[in-house]
Amino acid sequence: MKIKGFISVLAISVSILSFGQNTRGDIELGFNSGVNFSQIGNSTGNSDVSIRANFAASADYFFSNRWSIRSKLIYDQKGWDNGYREDSSLDPTLEGPYRTDFNLNYLTVPVVGSWHFGSKRNWNIHFGPYVGVLLNAKETTKDTDVTKTFNAFDFGLSLGIGVKIPLSEKLKFSIAYDEQSGLLDIFAKNPGSSISISRSSLNVGAAFMLK
Repeated sequence: MKIKGFISVLAISVSILSFGQNTRGDIELGFNSGVNFSQIGNSTGNSDVSIRANFAASADYFFSNRWSIRSKLIYDQKGWDNGYREDSSLDPTLEGPYRTDFNLNYLTVPVVGSWHFGSKRNWNIHFGPYVGVLLNAKETTKDTDVTKTFNAFDFGLSLGIGVKIPLSEKLKFSIAYDEQSGLLDIFAKNPGSSISISRSSLNVGAAFMLK
């Protein structure tokens, strides 16, 4: 689920402006939105990708001009396309499993370490765990609520790279690529091998220094 060439897209956005660097104790607030590419999978293969969206707010606390800890609150739209729904009782004309898309909405909270690099410390690599709380889930063929089919929580690892382009002393424009890899089975009752959900995203937003 990689986006080929995303580093090239970010590279053209490197700022040529010169501003002060973050220091110990600085706090930076951010807001962003973007497009999600999510799917489920296990050891035997992966589903079709679902393309949806995310909306987030974040806070960075800086321990130095190179390291910060970042917490985010994300409305995370995930799922997968071209899956199967086993319950044909919803429609007598549907015999056995039928194809449908699944939309799962999570409230995701990653807490990650962020390493800032480059001559102006505009670039960052971030990594760490996340917890997701399932808000609701639907299958699209009959627009049926299937929230009870899935576990209420998800847990996994988050990894990403981003750049923040200074627009003024306190305001920055941000571009980031993120990936989440789930470690838990998303299904509440699954007699087979564990099935996890993952997603990658490309996001844009703004960051504000609190000074």
